[in-house]
Amino acid sequence: MNVKISRNAAKVLQLELDKEENKGLTVRVQVTHKHGDHAHYGLGLDDKSPNDVVVSTDKGIDVLLDKNEPLLDGIRIDYFYTPEEGFMITNPSKGNHGDH
Repeated sequence: MNVKISRNAAKVLQLELDKEENKGLTVRVQVTHKHGDHAHYGLGLDDKSPNDVVVSTDKGIDVLLDKNEPLLDGIRIDYFYTPEEGFMITNPSKGNHGDH
């Protein structure tokens, strides 16, 4: 499985991972809803479960993904400051280029 994280997203995620209350947790991306050939994604911090695969990124951040969910392979995690601050997760490899 493959995950890309933008520089902005990596900075924000690392700040969260460095907090004392988040020690030992890993970034998780999950499919919250899917229809047709695309999905809506959720992002959080979690512990590894038996169905997870840990994907290391080039930004030094590991991401937990459900190994049985093909719509997670190839996701991109971005963080934007404008027009509205927040994360955006897309999957260009699956044709998902929108705000999901």
